[in-house]
Amino acid sequence: MPFSNYFAHFTVLDYLSNALDILLVWFVVYKLLMVIRGTKAVQLVKGIFVILAARGLSGLFGLDTLSWIMEQALTWGFLAVIIIFQPEVRRALEQLGRGRFFSRNVMQEDKEQRDLIEALTKSVSYMAKRRIGALISIEKETGMNDYIETGIPLYSAVSSELLINIFIPNTPLHDGAVIIQKNQIAAAACYLPLSESPFISKELGTRHRAALGISEVTDSITIIVSEETGAVSVTKNGDLFRDLSAEDFEKLLTHELLTKESDSSNRWIWRGRKSDG
Repeated sequence: MPFSNYFAHFTVLDYLSNALDILLVWFVVYKLLMVIRGTKAVQLVKGIFVILAARGLSGLFGLDTLSWIMEQALTWGFLAVIIIFQPEVRRALEQLGRGRFFSRNVMQEDKEQRDLIEALTKSVSYMAKRRIGALISIEKETGMNDYIETGIPLYSAVSSELLINIFIPNTPLHDGAVIIQKNQIAAAACYLPLSESPFISKELGTRHRAALGISEVTDSITIIVSEETGAVSVTKNGDLFRDLSAEDFEKLLTHELLTKESDSSNRWIWRGRKSDG
C-alpha cells in the first residue's frame, strides 16, 4: 500500500485518538524520566542509548561480532533493567499509589524550599554561635542514595530544632553527615567520601575534607560548621566557600535552591571567600 493511501480511510475521530495516544505516551515517558532524575538510573539510561547507537552503527558497518553482542544485550536488557532499576520502579509505583505521579504542585515545592532555607539558616546560626560541629549535605540532581544507606534512616520533616538536636555532641547521631533529600532529612550519621586533593589546607579537618569529597562526585550543596571556630562554610562542585556570614549563607542557599531567583541578585556569591582548601 502506498504511504499516501495509508491515511485515506482515517476519520477525524481516528486522528484525534492517535494524537491523544501519542501525547499520553510522551507524558508517561516524561513522568518516568522525572522519577529517575537525580538517581544513578540516569547514567544507566545513558548507557542504554550508547548500546542502541552501537547496535545501529555495527549493523551499518557490518561489524558482525559487535552487532551480535549488542543484540544479546538488548534481548536480555529488559530483565536487567527491571533488576537494576528496582528502587526507581518501586518509587514510581509508590508515587502512583499516592496520586503524586501525575501531579506536581509548584507552589508547594517553592514553599518547602523556603521552609528548608529558613530551617537551615536558623539551625546553622545557632550551632555556629555555640561551636557545635555539623555537616549537612543537600541532594540536588545527582542521587545520593548510596551515601544515605550508610547512615541511620530518618525520612522526617526538616526543622531547625531537629537539626540542632542531631548534632549536639555525644548523641548517637551527631557523628557523620545529615543528608537532605527532597526537602526531608533522609538520614543522619552518614559517611561521605573524603577528598584526596593534595591542595586542601592542613588547617581543615575531616568535615571539610568530606564536604569537598562529596562535592567532587555529586552536585550537592554541603554545609560545614566548624567545631573549633564556629565558622560556616559551604562546598559546591569541588569549591569551598569559607567563613560565610549568616546573611551571605542565607543568600547562597536562596540562590542554589530557589532556581527562580534572578542571577543578577546573586552575583555576590562568586565574590565571596573561595578557597581550594
